[in-house]
Amino acid sequence: MLTREVWLVLALSLGASGVAAVISFLGVLASAKPLSGQTAVIVGSRAPGRPWLDLTWQVFAVVTALVPVALVGHLMARGGESLRTIGFDLRDRVRDLGRGTAIAAIIGGAGLLLYLGAHAAGVNLTVDPSQLPDYWWRIPILIAVSAENAILEEVIVLGYLNHRLDQLGWSVSRATVTSALVRGSYHLYQGLGGFVGNVIMGVIFTYLYRRWGRIMPLVVAHTLIDTVALIGATYLLGKVSWLPHS
Repeated sequence: MLTREVWLVLALSLGASGVAAVISFLGVLASAKPLSGQTAVIVGSRAPGRPWLDLTWQVFAVVTALVPVALVGHLMARGGESLRTIGFDLRDRVRDLGRGTAIAAIIGGAGLLLYLGAHAAGVNLTVDPSQLPDYWWRIPILIAVSAENAILEEVIVLGYLNHRLDQLGWSVSRATVTSALVRGSYHLYQGLGGFVGNVIMGVIFTYLYRRWGRIMPLVVAHTLIDTVALIGATYLLGKVSWLPHS
């Protein structure tokens, strides 16, 4: 039952995203353009020229993306557990915030260097984090998307998946590698740099989760990393020479 449950949760969420990213990457490889000459857009307009419809679609996308998290919470509750079991709560807000901020500073900086190196080596696409038009809701949506990505990924791929694999009797090393590879898979649409960087991030995050018994510091870190990347790129792309742009 647990094995089928894990497969179904992944098939409805980030596992499906991983398969889609692999297909996207194969399409990129089949293109006549080099990887660095192609662009991967993370957040784009959903209704160009129609701001209120665009905003509606953006909010809809954020909310529906979190449904698998609610499903995981429901499934855990049926077994007498909850999302608190994996440390997704506000019991230790101050410490979680401090740890998350420190992790974001380290991982975020290293991730940027890895992206620049991978792009220079020609194994990564040019990542354009945001192509949202300049409306009043652009920054709030970018923050919401960052939080949504963090909650979805850390609840499912970090906390839930590792917890269920533990219950299935998997070794820590096997579960860690599996979780990290799933994380890397759905970032493959960015290129090999995005895949490798997120596999490494997955190993580090899993180690810290097992050490602290909580995913909240990692949710905080992920939210901060994505927020800085999305908002920073919005204002820096095309204005600084060291940041690749299409």
